[in-house]
Formats: sequence, structure tokens, C-alpha cells
Amino acid sequence: MQEIRNRAAAIRLAIFDVDGVLTDGSLYLGDDGQEYKAFNARDGHGMVMLRESGVTLAVITGRSSRVVTMRMKGLGVNHVYQGQHDKLAAYLELRERLGVEDAAVAYLGDDVIDLPVMRQVGLAAAVADAHPMVRAEAHWHTTAHGGRGAAREFCELIMDAQGTLARLAGQRP
Repeated sequence: MQEIRNRAAAIRLAIFDVDGVLTDGSLYLGDDGQEYKAFNARDGHGMVMLRESGVTLAVITGRSSRVVTMRMKGLGVNHVYQGQHDKLAAYLELRERLGVEDAAVAYLGDDVIDLPVMRQVGLAAAVADAHPMVRAEAHWHTTAHGGRGAAREFCELIMDAQGTLARLAGQRP
């Protein structure tokens, strides 16, 4: 676990997948074609605390959805890449734009589309119910499932390793 804490202590950019990570992976579609997603409030608060601790947040997702745009805006996530079937290309563009090294990046994913990015970053994490190939290649995995507290665990791992969790735990978003 000390190796994981060392990796987490170096993180300056945390990237999240959406479906299966920030949600449980369910897609709700209305008769009008409107898409609905359920996000976990505690995951969101963890993301806000991580951002307030000085870590930049980003989302790279294969799908495009207005609800993701709205949710990320509400959480203060300024780097939102939607409709990214080649997540590695989006990651490389983001990394270049922000001027960060791979070792300073953490990624939380759940499915095989996430693996190319996970193989690049300093801390690759998988949610508890991730695809077995993803769990096998991750440096660390959560005990919670996607959309059920996994993102909060990921955020708290980083903040704890950086010594900011105790200070931020009492703050409200």
C-alpha cells in the first residue's frame, strides 16, 4: 500500500470516466430520447474536496450527454471530454495542454476502453465492479462499485496521501 500512497501523493490531475465510474453504468432513456443518469452526491462532494485541495479534475467519456455537461459544471470540473472513442488521444491532448507528466496523473476507469489511458498514468485505479481485465491492470481498485462511492474513495486516497483530507473533510461544497 505504501507504493500506492507514494503514487497518490504525486497526483496533480485526476481523470474520471463517467458511465460505470461516476454512475452505476445504467442508461435511462425517456420516450422523448432524453438521457438520464444518476450520480452519487458523496462522489461529487469528494470531487469538490479534491479540486479544492489543488488537484485539477477532468472527465474523459466515450458517450456525449448534456446531463454530464451540467453535472461537471456544477462540480467545477473544467476539462470535460465527451464522445471520446479514443480516450488516449484525448488524454494526450489534455496532458499537453496542462503541462503535466504521466506520473502526476491518476485515472479512474471501469472498462477496456479505459486501458490505454490507464497504462500511461502514474496511478491507474479501477472501480470494484470493473471489467476483470481493467482490475488486473490497475495499480489500485476501490471497494465500492461505480456510482456507489468509488469516486469518493479514489478522491480520498489521493487527499489522504497528500495530507489534505483531514483539513477538507469538514468543508461543504
